[in-house]
Amino acid sequence: MPSTFTESTDPYCLRPGEAAELLHEHPWRRFVALGDSVVEGMCEPTPGYPDVQWVDRVAAELSAVRPELAYRNLGRRGLRAHQVRATQLAPALAFAPDLALVVCGGNDAFHPAYDAEAVDAELTAMITALRHVGADVITLGMFDVSHSLAVPEHLRTGLGERMRRLSAHTASLAERLNTIHVHLTDHPLTADPTLYSTDGRHGSARSDAIATAQTLRTLSRRLHHPGDHEVGEARSGSEPR
Repeated sequence: MPSTFTESTDPYCLRPGEAAELLHEHPWRRFVALGDSVVEGMCEPTPGYPDVQWVDRVAAELSAVRPELAYRNLGRRGLRAHQVRATQLAPALAFAPDLALVVCGGNDAFHPAYDAEAVDAELTAMITALRHVGADVITLGMFDVSHSLAVPEHLRTGLGERMRRLSAHTASLAERLNTIHVHLTDHPLTADPTLYSTDGRHGSARSDAIATAQTLRTLSRRLHHPGDHEVGEARSGSEPR
């Protein structure tokens, strides 16, 4: 189902010039991203929205403020949380980041045998190691892909429960480990089918544009209100403009 919006008219996307305002004088110079296909970038093209995936676009906006920014995207599709840690944590630490993004667990949650505590342990290990070397860490509560029209009806309830459990566990870890948490699971558009690709596993370019806006607004709150650990969508800065 096509969107009736374009990025310039979408009330949940960035306004012209907003990114520069949000990231004005940000301190980060080395940005690394760890994760699965959400990080690698698997968004489906959507007319009216750029074909620049979420993490690359966040990096581009950070670089627009600090052209010297070094960026490395380690994300690879299909990986479970333990595989992300096993293959990406060491090179991420070697990169000496001052900002890191960690997103995984979605592939674990697609399976009925999803072990939330095991995924928590992998995320905790990665976040703790990155924080130990001085990096600020971004975590994510993903859009609930069970609302995709490509997900068979009989699988939606179970998948939605697991995706929301992953999101709730990640939010709890974020609060405990003091990450910069971007919460999309309860976004007002999470049930909108235009946010999801036709493969039933990934997002559309519209979802990536909205996620970019949400990420930059969350980063800005951390910059200007470092003691604020808001997680709930109602206070997440994603209200329509």
